[in-house]
Amino acid sequence: MIIRSNVNQKTKFTRICIGEAILALLKDHEFTKIKVSDVVRKAGVARASFYKHYTSLYGALSDYLQIIISDYVEAGEKMHMRESYMQRDHILYSLKYFDQYADAFLTLARHGLHGIMLEGVNRYMEENIQTVKRISVYELYSYAGGLLNTFLKWEEDGKKDSAEDVADMLYDLYSYETR
Repeated sequence: MIIRSNVNQKTKFTRICIGEAILALLKDHEFTKIKVSDVVRKAGVARASFYKHYTSLYGALSDYLQIIISDYVEAGEKMHMRESYMQRDHILYSLKYFDQYADAFLTLARHGLHGIMLEGVNRYMEENIQTVKRISVYELYSYAGGLLNTFLKWEEDGKKDSAEDVADMLYDLYSYETR
């Protein structure tokens, strides 16, 4: 599900608040110990608002990531990033864009919720890149997983290398066959 800017902004705001509340609760609690009542209290929304959109906390987190990815798509479209898939510019754009959500991604990783992140980037690749580029789903998944894994490691290591250096390394890796 890709959320576009024409979505009711109040609804989108509520969904973002729910996602951010779950992430805030993950700072001090295990995912399995968080209850919907904790989330709605932290988010400042009615319980009915939660259940209007979700059946589970996992679904709420998945939707939160889809909102982030949708915003990534919209920002990238302005810069024609779809056309530069697997190019240095796309890799650098991805690293820098997702860096603003590093805390959220690292929190999910600390709780072993990599699957939510991977589902999100895979869905992005299928819906936004494969339809344009007509390339193998295996190539898409490899790129998405590699980029996500590299991003997480870069963040975990405190970004010792610059985003530009990491983009160069990945670009060299992905463009190896073309040399």
